[in-house]
Amino acid sequence: MLAVFTATMWCDIQLGDVASLKAKRSVVRPIVAELRRRYDVAAAEVGANDLHRRAEIGVAAVASTAGQVGDVLDACERFVAGRPDIVLLSVRRQLLSHTDPPAHTDDPTPASTDTPSAINDTAREGDRSDG
Repeated sequence: MLAVFTATMWCDIQLGDVASLKAKRSVVRPIVAELRRRYDVAAAEVGANDLHRRAEIGVAAVASTAGQVGDVLDACERFVAGRPDIVLLSVRRQLLSHTDPPAHTDDPTPASTDTPSAINDTAREGDRSDG
């Protein structure tokens, strides 16, 4: 039987000397574009849209093994953390498999369907200040 694993990663980042949302976009867009190009993942700015010096970037990957998606997200995290113009404050990950049971008992999806659920969720918390 074929296996399908999806993994998501959420990065909370603090930007350096950014005084406007336009300047913020000029820092965040190239990061998102390079994640997509270099690692063949889905990536987008997913939060903190109204804050000048903070951004949240979401990344998603799909592979046939949990190790493969983990390796891809590890590389993406190293790329983001290595950027000199930002500080990576925290990272959260989630790993899903198509064979997992339903995530919630109150889920309206019948138990006999292949509904993914969280099997791994980690967080690395850093300085949460925006200053």
